[in-house]
Amino acid sequence: MKQLVLSALFFISLNALAQKFPCEYSSNVKDSIGTYKQTKEYLMSEKNFAGTSSYIFCTLATTDGLPTLNVQLIQKSKGFIKANCFDKNSKLYLQLNNGKVITLLHINMEYCGSMLRDEKGFDNRVIVGTFMFMKGTMEDLKSSPVSLMRIKYLTDTEDYIIKKELVSELNGKTYQPETYFMDNLHCIE
Repeated sequence: MKQLVLSALFFISLNALAQKFPCEYSSNVKDSIGTYKQTKEYLMSEKNFAGTSSYIFCTLATTDGLPTLNVQLIQKSKGFIKANCFDKNSKLYLQLNNGKVITLLHINMEYCGSMLRDEKGFDNRVIVGTFMFMKGTMEDLKSSPVSLMRIKYLTDTEDYIIKKELVSELNGKTYQPETYFMDNLHCIE
């Protein structure tokens, strides 16, 4: 029995001391004006149905010590694409597997994205939003996987189920969006 308890403690301590994922930055600037770090884009959600595709990419950033989450939504379709806008009242909610709900607030800037037509005749709408972490929420995000993301736009609210593992049809890469914050928040602290 004593060996069983010691073995359990050993494996728990190994897990606690396990090396964190290495940080990959798309920007890492430190100059006389200040500091800015931004992680590489990470696919959180992908939907492909009836000729319409939508993707959500996230990056974590810190500007002079202020951590933020940048969200980029890309929609692609030959049909009509509804415009969703971010404004000062927009919020991003993350439901954790432990039952807690984390709220991130959008910066005070209205943005409805831009529409681009590609060479294949598809309309592409791109919208980008920057959300601020509220005090104490980063610790909760580091301790539990995320199961649902809800984005409150100017006139609409949409829910996105966050998968444990996602194999992208866009680029063939495998992502683990459920543990994105657990694996990467240390990069902006």
